[in-house]
Amino acid sequence: MSNFSDVHSYYSYQEFMQLMEQLTAAGKTTGPVQSESLIYFTGLNLQRSQRWNKTFAVPANVAVEVSEAHPQIWWVITEAWCGDSAQNLPVINKIAEASGGVIELRIVLRDEHTEIIDKYLTNGGRSIPKLVSETTDGNELFTWGPRPVEAQQIMTEWKANQAARSHDEVEKDLHLWYAKDKGKSVLNELVEKMKSNRK
Repeated sequence: MSNFSDVHSYYSYQEFMQLMEQLTAAGKTTGPVQSESLIYFTGLNLQRSQRWNKTFAVPANVAVEVSEAHPQIWWVITEAWCGDSAQNLPVINKIAEASGGVIELRIVLRDEHTEIIDKYLTNGGRSIPKLVSETTDGNELFTWGPRPVEAQQIMTEWKANQAARSHDEVEKDLHLWYAKDKGKSVLNELVEKMKSNRK
């Protein structure tokens, strides 16, 4: 049975982008905490997402591969203030678009569905974004997230020795890594997961 069976309201990618635009205009963010920093990051993430929307493209040969997969639903658990989401979600959406209807992308907010994210913890934490792929009848195929393997390594190493560098420094390194990677790792990792789940 799907962990998302009780979810009756979700966002398409276009609806989520509209939500981010509305929140930024209103000086707000998603979730119960409306801090200055989270509101600031929501506006920054809107800009990041818009940039990826314009610049990232799925290569034609990869689009063909993706379109030959079994129909599936990609649930992404996230929040508007999440920096990793702004770097990864636009690429996830481009893959779904390139599938020609094979992948349906559905976005849900973490803090409205804590009972779901608690089934997909990363090292005991509610890290996002988290992607859960299911068949159209609710059988789980694979999970991915909260970030590509190499990016996750940057955070893992920092968490093991937080005294060495500040959180701001590691965040700067992380987003520099995303800029250099240009979405390739997200694309490759998700395509590999799709390949390994073909029946």
